[in-house]
Amino acid sequence: MKLATLKDGSRDGLLVVVSRDLTQAHFAVAIAARMQQLLDDWNFVSPQLEDLYATLNGGKARHAFAFDPRQCMAPLPRAFQWAEGSATLPHNDRVDELRTEPRLCQGASDDFLGPCDDAVFVDEAWGIDVGAGLAVITGDVAMGTPPGAALDGVRLLMLANSWHLRELEPAERATGCGFMQSRPATAFGPVAVTPDELGDAWRGGRVRLEIESVLNGQRLGRGNTGEAMNLHFGELVAHLAKTRRVRAGSIVGSGTLSHNDAAQGCHCIAEKRAIEAVEGGTPKTAFLRAGDRIRIEIQGGDGMSVFGAIEQQVAAP
Repeated sequence: MKLATLKDGSRDGLLVVVSRDLTQAHFAVAIAARMQQLLDDWNFVSPQLEDLYATLNGGKARHAFAFDPRQCMAPLPRAFQWAEGSATLPHNDRVDELRTEPRLCQGASDDFLGPCDDAVFVDEAWGIDVGAGLAVITGDVAMGTPPGAALDGVRLLMLANSWHLRELEPAERATGCGFMQSRPATAFGPVAVTPDELGDAWRGGRVRLEIESVLNGQRLGRGNTGEAMNLHFGELVAHLAKTRRVRAGSIVGSGTLSHNDAAQGCHCIAEKRAIEAVEGGTPKTAFLRAGDRIRIEIQGGDGMSVFGAIEQQVAAP
């Protein structure tokens, strides 16, 4: 099943079911008006939405309309919590963030960006950077749930772009209190997808599909999403639930994805600069400025977009 949230002037938008090929949508208001309603009562609501999804894909939904990702908010426009991991070894190694155990950073969850919303920053000197990754939305997960069972708590998967302000990171690292100002609002792809939609591409708590990041029309990186992900989503969710309950509507991210082969490129500027410094002694690629555009997309085995694309432009206030 594929779901999205359309802008309606409210903070939480309107839930819609989206066809598998991302061309058609149907309002879900008669079943659940908001994404959080679905997550709070998943076992009762989701089968009804699955029926609507089958009807929509069969071309028999009477009130279907053309799906426009530009009208989308984040699938879950605000969440009870957003925790981002650092689960890809090559990225950790290249940007000197290697950890021997799961690491999660709490991020702002009160104001996510839609897939086509401008990313607004006050000062270009802050070191504006992107970070293409994946995220899951959970149901309720009990405290102390082990990794294998934690995967059962995964309700939906999303494409993510975690914006970073690299020049603000050193001062925040020095405090030992984690990131705050250097982690502005995260953007999510237009469509959230149930794991069963991915078929064999969802196994072992990892998505194994091709992701591509394109900056200003030039490929930044392309490769498999799961090959270098040393921690799977069950481990990340279990880490979050070690000492507390995790409530339905929590979002857990993979962190910036990466690839073992540097020739496949990167999905953030910081990693590209680190590779340049190793190869040539100094970074060459600048961080982003107003007017720069990023496009992130994951394709299925059939060549079709799975989550829809994130297409954003850096903008001044």
